[in-house]
Amino acid sequence: MASPSVLFIGGSGIISTSCVREAVDQGFDVTVLNRGTTDKRAIPDAVTRLQADVADRDALEAAIGDQRWDVVIDFVAFTPDQVQRDIDVFTGRTNQYVFISSASAYQTPATRLPITESTPLKNPYWQYSRDKIACEDLLVKAYREDDFPMTIVRPSHTYDETLVPFSGGWTVLGRMRAGKPIVITGDGSSLWTITHARDFAVGFVGLLDQAEAIGEAFHITGDEAPSWDRIAHEFAAAAGVDDLRIVHVPADVIAAADPEWGAGLIGDKANTSVFDNTKIKTLVPGFTQTTTIRQGAREIVAWFDADPSRQVVDEHLDALMDELAERFSPS
Repeated sequence: MASPSVLFIGGSGIISTSCVREAVDQGFDVTVLNRGTTDKRAIPDAVTRLQADVADRDALEAAIGDQRWDVVIDFVAFTPDQVQRDIDVFTGRTNQYVFISSASAYQTPATRLPITESTPLKNPYWQYSRDKIACEDLLVKAYREDDFPMTIVRPSHTYDETLVPFSGGWTVLGRMRAGKPIVITGDGSSLWTITHARDFAVGFVGLLDQAEAIGEAFHITGDEAPSWDRIAHEFAAAAGVDDLRIVHVPADVIAAADPEWGAGLIGDKANTSVFDNTKIKTLVPGFTQTTTIRQGAREIVAWFDADPSRQVVDEHLDALMDELAERFSPS
């Protein structure tokens, strides 16, 4: 019996690379289509590679030819026009199309916790989230009216060893080691669900080629929801910093100083986000959290320490953090 075939559009990002590896490990016949310009994360040799800029529809159709796949997954669709392109191209070519949405599409801030898949989709603060909601609306319409076989997956904050989970990335760890204060939004007590990509991948691949997943939406998150202050302390410990200095700054102040940083806070990270994972665990019983933020922090610090060229400081955010820390440090 032939292995189920799956096409990953993207496949070299933080989440998608782990999903590609897991799909190969689980015996899928995997093809990855991307521009071929990113090599930070290795994917298995068993993967078939296609090269095209998916934004160029002619190039996309030339790359895929007359092939079809049991499952098609797009990790790089962010707007309705991109999703409509996929509907047009892959209708009749696949038994399941998987769209990667975002848990930030849920009502923000949520009026009830934990968040479930039936929590309303509404985020007036972040354009990224509003675009994802519009994409979901388009897919639901295509499923209802044309039987397009879609599945929606909503990751929350998902990371691997290459991603420091703070705005500015390594900049924050560099400040910790230099004895400089770091900026945490609010009072640092909001709870934040954070998930390792390895764990996410188990739940995600469990949905592939599953008839029960068609027409459904799932979030896939860890069960650990530490406060932002605790996340900072876990990274400080991993980085060998004994005296961590935290300055708490309101999200609206950060947004006024840097709208891009602020949008991701007000529209996402500044709000407590705790999820009920019953739905994904019911369909994929093997899904569970195996990597804690403490373990993840150690992996991340080790990855950056292994190659100092990775320790890039965002000069703009570093200077802004200095300014905010001076303004809001306790006298």
